Order: sequence, then C-alpha cells, then structure tokens
Amino acid sequence: MEKETTQSELKKIANQIAKNNSVKSLVFIGCGASLSELYAAYYYVNQNAINLKTELIQANEFNFAKPSYFGENSVAVVASLGGTTKESIEAVANAKKWGATVLALTFKPESDLTKQADYTLQHKFFENYATKASKQKVLLGFSVEILHFVEKTKNYELMLQGLSVVDDFANDAASNADNDAEEFAEKYKDEKSIFTLSSGPNRGVSYSTGNFIFMEMQWITGTVLDSAELFHGPFELAVKDAPYVLFMADGKTRHLDARALEFLQRFETKYTVIDAKDYWLDSKIDREVVDYFNPMVLTAVMRKFAERLGEKRNHPLSKRRYMWKLENY
Repeated sequence: MEKETTQSELKKIANQIAKNNSVKSLVFIGCGASLSELYAAYYYVNQNAINLKTELIQANEFNFAKPSYFGENSVAVVASLGGTTKESIEAVANAKKWGATVLALTFKPESDLTKQADYTLQHKFFENYATKASKQKVLLGFSVEILHFVEKTKNYELMLQGLSVVDDFANDAASNADNDAEEFAEKYKDEKSIFTLSSGPNRGVSYSTGNFIFMEMQWITGTVLDSAELFHGPFELAVKDAPYVLFMADGKTRHLDARALEFLQRFETKYTVIDAKDYWLDSKIDREVVDYFNPMVLTAVMRKFAERLGEKRNHPLSKRRYMWKLENY
C-alpha cells in the first residue's frame, strides 16, 4: 500500500518550521515533471501571500544561480519522484549549506534526496489516477499550512475542505474519460507536433503535457503556450487543422481560455478542450478556492489520454531514447 504524508502530519511539520524560524520565503525546486508538479502549490502561495516571497526554480539553475534573498529565513521544498535526480540531490545539499530549512518531496522516503533534508514529505504515484497528482496535493497541503501559520490566510478552512475531496474528483474524472481518451488518441496519433494552452493554475499541467507526455514519452514536438499570450504572437500558427490541446480553467482565469477557444474555433484548428468545469469541482469545493484544485483533476484526466495515445501510436509511455540509458549527459 502506498503511503502519503497526511494533512495532520503536514500541519505538524509546518508548525515546527514556523515556530523555529522567521519564515520570509518559500521556494519550490525541482527538475522535469517534478518541476511542473510544484506549480499548483507555487500558484496558491503566489496568489495568497501578502509578505511571504515565493519562487519556482529549476534545480540546476538554483545550484548555479542562487537568488540573493535565499538563506536562513527560507524554506525550500525539493522534489524528485524516485529521489535520485542528481541535480535535485545537489539542490538539497546547497539549500542546507545556504542556511535554509529543507524538505524533500518524493515517492521514496529512503532515497538519496532525503539524506540531508530536515523533513521528508512522501507522496503516492502508482495506486490510481488521483495518485498521479499526489505530489501536487501533498505540496499544496503543506503550502496551505505554512502560509496559514505565517500569515493567517482567510481561505484556510476552505482549502482544507478541498484537499479532503479532490482525490475523489480526480478518480471519478479519469474513470469517466475512456470515450474522450479514445477520441483524443485517434485524433492525434499521427501528429508530429501539438500546441498546449492553459492559464492560471493549470500552467504546470500544460507544461507537463507538452514537455513530458508529448516530447519525452511520445517524441512529439510539444509547444507550451499561455492562453493570454496566444494573441501576442503565437496565434499566427493557428490555421486550419493545426493541433491544439486547451486546458480550460474553472475559476478566475477562465475568460482567458474561453477567448483562446473562440479563436481556435474561428480558424478551424484541430483542438481538444479538457475543461475543469466538466468535473463539477464546485459541488463540494467553494468557488473562492476552486481554481487551486483544477490541476489535480486535469492531471488525472490527461494521464488517461496519454495512455490511450501511447497505445494508438504503439509507443509505450515508458519508451525512451536517452533517459535512463545514457550515463553522461
């Protein structure tokens, strides 16, 4: 049975950190898919913090270009699925050396990533479709707790309610996506490139889809675009049958996605919309905070889509050209 750090455990850890430190910055660090999965928590903190500084940093960039503010008043969360990513392990060591309180976020709590960390947060991954977003949920849960201890956020109870039910929404969404996934796979199985669009909290999902599902796992060129930025250059490539995937937000930035969709329809592109509103999150999650739970549900649905796409292309998601095969790169 997979294990996941519980919300009560996250609260205790956040409490200990807040009591023992004057926390002035919360920094999220990772590589690849782990970097993209940090986005939901980063977005929440960035939207709700008044004084707490937050940043999302690629691990090796952090290692070579530490922000000037980073130090003894910083909390750093470093993520790696298996805890073996060398740049992230080095980031843990550097963050400790530079005086920060460091948390390792991983599926494997016994891994090298955790050796020098002050705390370890464990997430699930293989158990079901919701656990594909467990890393996002655990980190969001920690971020909700630490920000509340530092700044007494007004939406704290609403966020806890959302965290308690989001797994059910994610699993239900994925279980009902078979027909849509089949249609998606048939539609895009022969494409050489696909554009992904998103806004607000879903930027991490879009980044992960373009860079890792399409490029890493399927060897399809993936171009990641911001829905609002579509109209400031990239829309020149929105022509008939150009392939797009649009992650549509249920929340404050929905208008940006709707405007993008209207443009894609106007010029007869080949588009697929994966709409968070279709999964009725606001039936149990307050409208004030529903934005922050979009990414976990969309991640689960996109994983189902990715599996079907791999089957149609006779290209398993585990197939790689370089990763895990080259020693030096």
